[in-house]
Amino acid sequence: MRKIEHIGIAVKSLETSNLLFEKLFGAPSYKQEEVASEGVKTSFFMNGPNKIELLEATNPDSPIAKFIEKKGEGIHHIAFDVQDIVAEMKRLQEEGFVLLNEVPKKGADNKLVAFLHPKTTNGVLIELCQEIE
Repeated sequence: MRKIEHIGIAVKSLETSNLLFEKLFGAPSYKQEEVASEGVKTSFFMNGPNKIELLEATNPDSPIAKFIEKKGEGIHHIAFDVQDIVAEMKRLQEEGFVLLNEVPKKGADNKLVAFLHPKTTNGVLIELCQEIE
């Protein structure tokens, strides 16, 4: 893992949260997109070298909707940049971590992604991200 790629924050409304984070950072979102396979709309902000991803559910069965229903709005995951996601997934599985997906899948912001189950990471959902070239 080379660096924190972004911090994901679950929100009820991208429209409302975008306004809040624009005021907080003094700059607008640089990218918004929908990831239909995950039932989510995303909005990305830069703050210096740091990236924040806001996530709004697009359907009541999506992981983000379930998260908000259970825990409310707030930090959903921490994503780490990796050079070789397949090798990193294998390494972490060999170390005893449980993966939520067997193979990387296409995520937001031109990334391949995989997730580690929070029960093996002290309750923190960890996302691995590799830039799609």
